Amino acid sequence: MSEPFYITTAIAYPNGRPHIGHAYEFIATDAIARFQRMMGRDVRMVTGTDEHGLKMAQTARNAGRETLEFADEMSSYFREMAAALDISYDTFMRTSEPRHHAASQALWKAMEASDDLYLDRYEGWYSVRDEAFYGEEELVEGEGGQKLSPQGTPVEWTVEESWFFRLSKYQEPLLALFRDKPDFIRPESRRNEVLRFVEGGLKDLSVSRTSFDWGVPVPGSPGHVMYVWVDALTTYLSGIGFPERSGDFDRFWPANVHIIGKDIVRFHAVYWPAFLMSAGLPLPQQVFGHGFILARDGAKMGKSAGNAADPLELAAKYGVDQFRYFLLREVNFGQDGSWSEEAIVTRSNAELANSFGNLAQRTLSQIFKNCDAYLPAIHGHNDEDAALFATVGKTVNKAIPAAFEDLALSQAVEAWITAVHACNAYIDAQAPWGLKKTDPERMETVLATLYICIAQLAVGIAPIIPKSANLLLDRMGIAPELRTFAGIGNHWYSPLAEADFRLEQPQGLFPRLEMPTED
Repeated sequence: MSEPFYITTAIAYPNGRPHIGHAYEFIATDAIARFQRMMGRDVRMVTGTDEHGLKMAQTARNAGRETLEFADEMSSYFREMAAALDISYDTFMRTSEPRHHAASQALWKAMEASDDLYLDRYEGWYSVRDEAFYGEEELVEGEGGQKLSPQGTPVEWTVEESWFFRLSKYQEPLLALFRDKPDFIRPESRRNEVLRFVEGGLKDLSVSRTSFDWGVPVPGSPGHVMYVWVDALTTYLSGIGFPERSGDFDRFWPANVHIIGKDIVRFHAVYWPAFLMSAGLPLPQQVFGHGFILARDGAKMGKSAGNAADPLELAAKYGVDQFRYFLLREVNFGQDGSWSEEAIVTRSNAELANSFGNLAQRTLSQIFKNCDAYLPAIHGHNDEDAALFATVGKTVNKAIPAAFEDLALSQAVEAWITAVHACNAYIDAQAPWGLKKTDPERMETVLATLYICIAQLAVGIAPIIPKSANLLLDRMGIAPELRTFAGIGNHWYSPLAEADFRLEQPQGLFPRLEMPTED
């Protein structure tokens, strides 16, 4: 049986439509999941919407809507985005679903059985926008002396009866976790932030609210609903069947990696492992906090800033795969990155249209024209052929998989485009268009060599641009079983030469994009 691999996005808070930051996280997680499937692993990818909490209730009320009706609509926009961006998730979990309530209550009871929950009175600073509690020492002063959270969001003094989780009990176990598993939190800058926070001392955490009722009811405690982050984090369990222990949960838990934004690392790297330790459940192997996608002026993008770009509009305007490629090529995964429409056009035209698309078009057109559309044979190699095979083989078999395994997504693309450039240098140097009359066997060898390398490169980039890569592989007649990293391998012969495959008239893969114009 193939090796299991479980990956999740953060669970999106749908009090507004999805923006480019959501798209980035969905696309990156999807590319990793697709890569792992192409490595032969049995993959589960879970995403969804985190629909509870005061912020959702207030947003719905301000819009004059019933909260569930509002959540239904807003959650649908995230499903729509996932479909539009070719996201291959296995489960889309809504926290308002009954099966998720059952999982959250099972986790609560497990923490209660460990004597880690007690009833007390909460008095402290709370940010509705962040759905987070903050200590006095964490607050910053805004205009007019207003107190703000470290994220710059307003906080309000809250007093109510609350269930508390004994987070302080888990300070030393968490420090031991970070010490014994240095890769539990990545990248290292996030690990250092969390380490400093935990070393500074942990206070018990308020984990229920009585001031509103839009949430998962606390078992055996009428009037209390769970703190939204207890409920949201449990999605990683409910998405694979918890509290049922057999089936997918038994096979896939613990998660290999949670892909999240850097602003919610504390919840995932401190609260979440503490909850799991309390419940007696294994911990995820890794939490990866990626950076923000910033506007051209360097500002963080989001609903509250009023500068959130619509990813569906961008994908429709420039192409889904062009949009996916740009984000994973342009931004070093784990760091902040910026975007602009001009940058999307420039990158897509230079690398997808001109470098890879034109390489495929020139090669297949030569085969179609000069080989009667049949795949040419190789009539012995020379040093140039062997060097190109070695470059592309090393890239597809080693460099790209190693980068993906390390979650170094932009480095995977960098290795790929370097190999594409090597193919372009080869075709220019060998000039097969001039060999038909002087050395037709050499022409066939050059074109066959390019055909194989292009197929390998299409497989190598397929996790990032799946639709375009598979369209090209279809046109090239590459069998589905070869469209994996093991399947494409190091082919020193045309894998379909004996299949009597014949090319159709080649068509361009990536249309050149036009620069945006000022309205």
